[in-house]
Amino acid sequence: MPVDRSAIRDAHRIVVKVGSSSLTRPAGGLDGYQLQALANLLAKKALAGTQVVLVSSGAIAAGMVPLGLTRRPKDLATQQAAASTGMGALMTAYTRVFTMHGVQVGQVLLTADDMHRRSHYVNASRTLERLLELEVVPIINENDTVATDEIRFGDNDRLAALVAHLVDADAMVLLSDVDALYTGHPSDPESRRVPVVRGPGDLTGVDVSRVGSAVGTGGMQTKLEAARMAVAEGIPVLLTSAAQAGLALAGEDVGTLFTPIGTKSPARRRWLAHASHSSGRVVLDDGAVEAVVRRQTSLLPVGITRVEGRFTAGDTVDLVDPRGTVVARGLVSYDAEELRPLVGQRLERGAGLRAGAPASRPVVRRDDLVVL
Repeated sequence: MPVDRSAIRDAHRIVVKVGSSSLTRPAGGLDGYQLQALANLLAKKALAGTQVVLVSSGAIAAGMVPLGLTRRPKDLATQQAAASTGMGALMTAYTRVFTMHGVQVGQVLLTADDMHRRSHYVNASRTLERLLELEVVPIINENDTVATDEIRFGDNDRLAALVAHLVDADAMVLLSDVDALYTGHPSDPESRRVPVVRGPGDLTGVDVSRVGSAVGTGGMQTKLEAARMAVAEGIPVLLTSAAQAGLALAGEDVGTLFTPIGTKSPARRRWLAHASHSSGRVVLDDGAVEAVVRRQTSLLPVGITRVEGRFTAGDTVDLVDPRGTVVARGLVSYDAEELRPLVGQRLERGAGLRAGAPASRPVVRRDDLVVL
């Protein structure tokens, strides 16, 4: 029985991510027909009143032909050069098609570091909100000309999920060259389309290890991770091909729908849980885990058994149970070196603290903590 996809069709604010393989030719260079078809569709969606945010890959692939490259470069410097060359061509093509419909677009380049830093994250949120208020379609790409680790791991899928959190999206659509999630490789006659994923149990027996792209860096695994991040915050996700984008946005029975398994949390907690970068680990005893995770209290030094890493007050740290599992994440109130002498202590005014330091404050306040 078909699953209700009206959440995708009726979303007021939607993030659409498109992969390199859907916009470019296998040997590199933009595929003008595919790009125009997608841009036409999204422009009409925007004109109908939907706030559309487009996360687009394709800069590196678009830059391959101008640089005379026949295959995606493997070294970082050439990848960055290709991205620099292709970025302009990609935005020019998008701008031309959207403008034909009277829709304005704006380019936003982000890196994972912009998501990790709270101040950058807030500024990006403000910019995107203002663009949407002005009825501009933001076109977001990873800043591949300066990215390092991100450029090698197909992180635009993860970036799309973070952007969905950032703009408080109602839905997210992931477009690639594969029309749905299958139980095996899509070309295998025994593989079956998975029409809906309601939780991790629906992925049992699904093998995505051989599903990838020649011109992109992502694979099905990165799309599953992006979907997991989105549905955990109450955002439904539809995974399908660019060729079926029109049907997907109309709520038809195509692709794979990932239904929400959580509810939206406040913006600060979303950032802590998914976008912030951990600078260290604080290991808790079982009593502290019970207090922090189940009773959701602040973390005090008495429940800590070990401090790992180097961090300063205000950094994000992972809170870990005695078996090494990360159970929560929060903003720490102490420098690592200041905290180590306090491990296991019940704080009294002045005890174990350097001269002039605040006395008896929590290691992580409950308002600065999110349970994972």
